[in-house]
Amino acid sequence: MRTPSSAAPVGAVGGRLAAIGRFCFRHRRWVLGFWAAVLVVGVLIGGRVFEGSVAGASSATAEGDRGSAVVAAADPVKGTVTAVVDGRPVDDPAVRTAVGKAVAEIAALPGVSSAQDAYGPGPAPAALRAADGTASLVTVRMAATSTGAQTDAVTHRLAELNGAGGAHVTVGGDLVLQQEVKKQTEQDTRFGEMVTLPLTLVVMVLVFGGLAAASLPVIGAVASVGGALLAMFGFSRIMDIDTSVLPIATVLGLGLSIDYALLMVNRFREERGHGADIAAAVERTAATAGRTVAFSGLTVAVALAGLFVFTSPVLGAVAAAGVSVVVIAVAAALTLIPALLGFAGSRIKAPAAPVPDEGFFSRTVRRVRKRAVPVALASVALLMAAGAPFFHAEMRSSGAAVLPASSAGRQVAETVDQRFPQVAAAPITVVVEGGAPVAQAYADEVVAKLPGVSGVRAVTPVSDTVSTVDVLVHGDPQGGTAKHVVDELRADRGGLRTYVTGGAASVVDFKDELLSRGPWALGLVAAGTLVLLFLMTGSVVMPVKALLMNLLSLGASLGALTLVFQDGWFSGLLGFSPTGGLETFLPVLVFAFAFGLSMDYEVFLLARIKELHQRGYGCARAVELGVQRSGRIITSAALLMVIVFAGFAAGDMLMVKQMGIALAVAVAVDATLVRCLLVPAAMSLFGEFNWWAPAPLKRLHRRFGLSEHVELPALVRAGVPAPRPAAEDSTGLPAGSGAPTGEPSDVPVGEPGAATADTGLVKA
Repeated sequence: MRTPSSAAPVGAVGGRLAAIGRFCFRHRRWVLGFWAAVLVVGVLIGGRVFEGSVAGASSATAEGDRGSAVVAAADPVKGTVTAVVDGRPVDDPAVRTAVGKAVAEIAALPGVSSAQDAYGPGPAPAALRAADGTASLVTVRMAATSTGAQTDAVTHRLAELNGAGGAHVTVGGDLVLQQEVKKQTEQDTRFGEMVTLPLTLVVMVLVFGGLAAASLPVIGAVASVGGALLAMFGFSRIMDIDTSVLPIATVLGLGLSIDYALLMVNRFREERGHGADIAAAVERTAATAGRTVAFSGLTVAVALAGLFVFTSPVLGAVAAAGVSVVVIAVAAALTLIPALLGFAGSRIKAPAAPVPDEGFFSRTVRRVRKRAVPVALASVALLMAAGAPFFHAEMRSSGAAVLPASSAGRQVAETVDQRFPQVAAAPITVVVEGGAPVAQAYADEVVAKLPGVSGVRAVTPVSDTVSTVDVLVHGDPQGGTAKHVVDELRADRGGLRTYVTGGAASVVDFKDELLSRGPWALGLVAAGTLVLLFLMTGSVVMPVKALLMNLLSLGASLGALTLVFQDGWFSGLLGFSPTGGLETFLPVLVFAFAFGLSMDYEVFLLARIKELHQRGYGCARAVELGVQRSGRIITSAALLMVIVFAGFAAGDMLMVKQMGIALAVAVAVDATLVRCLLVPAAMSLFGEFNWWAPAPLKRLHRRFGLSEHVELPALVRAGVPAPRPAAEDSTGLPAGSGAPTGEPSDVPVGEPGAATADTGLVKA
């Protein structure tokens, strides 16, 4: 028989997670040094992550993106810089002289393909004049090989026109817009971190009653952000990372890191309260709370992995970055937090007594159980009503509208749309592989005859073999009529090879991908979640019930998103202008993130209830005690999550704001209405059927199940007997008790994965 010394010290907890905790505690200086290096390197390259991102990554499978690639190959330019010269008559001599001089100088700059103003002959310069004659455009096309510094030189020279002849000049264009998106996204990310971390620390002090315990989750979150930046920097070198992915991944990593560290520190305090020294408390924390953290991270990763099904580069990048951020958050909780506990453990105040078995949450559950049917029906009805607005949601590609109104790039884009209709981007552009005569014939025979088409603005030869046809439509450029025209143009190509592109086409492309690949993604996430929860609970009822409840809370989040960002509720308070719809890929991202986070709390609660049920408590009492003992930690974690998401929602980027609001609502609804009312009501109605599974699956679970129930060796506290749970009568309460007294108060409590009844004290 192997001696204890060959594996672990006498009394040590077995298992890999406990071993990791022991190692990190004993070598805490090395572990802390490693994470400090990760943080420093992550901060140093943080700016380069945003610089290397792509504003609007394209897909190789979407027709609109393929058409754009054909145009780019025929006319290789990097993009344009556009200046609006406003406030003075276009033909004012002083204005004309200043603009002409600037354009001549810009045309000679390296990296410039062409520069044009409103003063040359022909129809093209005439299109650069506003109808009222008080504004004109200067357009500069940058070569495909141009650098950022060369673009900056052009932007700077155009900006020098401001004030010339009394005119006001605003510089924008797609290249400027891309840079502003990156800069604003970085600013919003930094702002979110600066706002949420101090607020999180304050809440943590209130939760733990001391600065030492409160600071550890914040330190762990900061280190995780450094690791997340490193991971995203690595991904940006092998794939296009859309700029919008960076704050989304950051907010996820920050929220999860705080949640997981909160669980670890909370469990450590409980173990200290039961008499464990610092080393033993760290080890036992790693074995119990660490197990919950690892399982929770797995469920979130499964939800995000569903995004890999889609071909959209934005969703693929979110999946890759999100899964890596989850791994980093789990790694920080399992390694850095034990090391930090080794340094600060003596200064962390242990609770004077365990969480009582009677309190707000247990009383709430009993009230709910008495009215289980009306509470369940009312909760479901309320969640369905909250989600109903999503049924009239419109998907849009917002373009420049994602930036705040103060953005120069957005101002130029809006001015061009309103005052220079011949230059503004058409709702639909058809790329025709053929010369201008072929494209003109196609426009006359096919395009102009379609219902909903208001006219063909221009047929433009891009090269000898590629031309474009700008198509105008009645009504909203991305509305139903425009989408119908896109479908008709793709159904009848006039015998030519064409590519239908533009804003309306991009919305249609994403909708098609969602319809074709969405069910597969949903199926993957649902199957993975059901399997994981079955392996944890041994039941087929509870995983299905959890899945349905999470979909209800997710629907409420999407409904709120529609009311706020499409219908404009509270838009003034939140500081944005509604665009009339939601970003195309936003609902998919909200589904993946919110679903994963909801399952996070589902794991916390079900693991506690399952543990109590395994220890002999009836279903009713197990639910009461489970909600009572996990309610405080789930509520605290949810509050911290809401603070993190709300901090990012306070930024100016519309995409970041939408994600922040959606996730804050999802977490708030899930931690309150679902966990405190709907879950207890449903479990009360199902009773012991909650734990049902077919016999073959029961045998499968006994062999391969992932148990959150960890057997811990006894702590040595001389002369004090270990309590044991009392046997229960048919009511689910301890035998002989006239009231729901629950377990002896010395049993460790606080989060899933708590020890068995003889964990806290040694037998007499």
